[in-house]
Amino acid sequence: MREDLLHFIWKYKKLQLTDLSTTADESVIVSDVGMHNHHAGPDFFNAKITIANQLWAGNVEIHLKASDWFSHNHHEDVNYDNVILHVVWEDDASVYRKDGSAIPTLELKNYIPNSLLQVYQNLFDKNRKTFINCEQEIAQVDTFIFHNWLERLYFERLERKSKEVLRLLKESKNDWEQVLFSMLLKNFGLKINGEAFLSLSHALDFSVIRKLQADNLQLESVFFGLSHLLQEETILDAYYLNLKREYEFVTKKFNLKNAGVIKPDFFRLRPPNFPTIRLSQLANLYAAQQGLFNKVIHANSVEEIYALFNVSASAYWKNHYTFGKLSKRSSKKLTKNFIDLLIINSILPLKFSYYQQLGKDANEVILKIIKKIKFEDNTIVSNFKNQGVIAKNAEDSQALLQLYTNYCTKNKCLQCAVGGQLLQGND
Repeated sequence: MREDLLHFIWKYKKLQLTDLSTTADESVIVSDVGMHNHHAGPDFFNAKITIANQLWAGNVEIHLKASDWFSHNHHEDVNYDNVILHVVWEDDASVYRKDGSAIPTLELKNYIPNSLLQVYQNLFDKNRKTFINCEQEIAQVDTFIFHNWLERLYFERLERKSKEVLRLLKESKNDWEQVLFSMLLKNFGLKINGEAFLSLSHALDFSVIRKLQADNLQLESVFFGLSHLLQEETILDAYYLNLKREYEFVTKKFNLKNAGVIKPDFFRLRPPNFPTIRLSQLANLYAAQQGLFNKVIHANSVEEIYALFNVSASAYWKNHYTFGKLSKRSSKKLTKNFIDLLIINSILPLKFSYYQQLGKDANEVILKIIKKIKFEDNTIVSNFKNQGVIAKNAEDSQALLQLYTNYCTKNKCLQCAVGGQLLQGND
């Protein structure tokens, strides 16, 4: 038995509602269970309950054991003086308010249907589980309820990502261009070089980018140089030597230092994701798109964003992946799949946060864009597919990631629409 189940049972009245009585054998009639409180204080506010033919209006506190009242020090807290009913699984102690008056207690163990307890126990039966608790039932959940839940989860995930956006905004003293630059750096670096690329933004104020945007060679030289990628003395390619000269000039002009910049890694990366290729692509993006933040914010379709990010690495990289070493000729253009990742992890969280700061709602445009993007192909999404839950687009896959990491792995089944639906359907 867990306390969150007792909260669920009380909130949705999943208990026998007739012939209820307190442990002192006083009749109980529940007119209003109250408003669920997720913060400090009693668990349910403003309930209306008739006890021994007397109507009371006040708060309800819920515990597994009545003695938890004392272990949580509620008897010393004036915030609990207006508790009118103590709802418990097991009544193992009489409880009192701070003024010494007794609080009526409702012991639930005799008023809960066995069918509900069986469904609940099945959810947490580890012998039935290979992926998530409800894997044998999730595909049976009402489609309308499930898809509404996925949309809510997607925006919950955006809310989480917006915290990072707002942190970067504060760090940059409200420079949204700098925020976009930092986010793009991190996501161009992917998992392996995300932090290394992000450290570049700490050494490179966006005011410098603004002054260098007209010259992509200078931009590349700064990206490569600050990232410790121009330190070889044996490479004699003209492009490499030009980058070194430009970097020396620009660092002196703007007094740039790379002491805190993490050198990116090439290990475990496919060549198209080498930091040399990604940094050149990013430099060429900024050289091609003046005022990129404004363009991104006002892009109302996925096609507009694809057009903005239609860039390649510099010509040198057509037959190189690293400096000084020839490779088979190939295009080093940003792929649609890579741009999709940028939209999911940079553009839409930024758009969401920006309009929130303005007090405006961009949800309709965000949904329009995310629904046009292919779902992400990863282990979690594949495992949900094996349970009959199929992602149709990136909104679904993002929502499923949020569901798995923030609910399934934490056993928050009773805070999930799926677990709630399974229990709601069993009286």
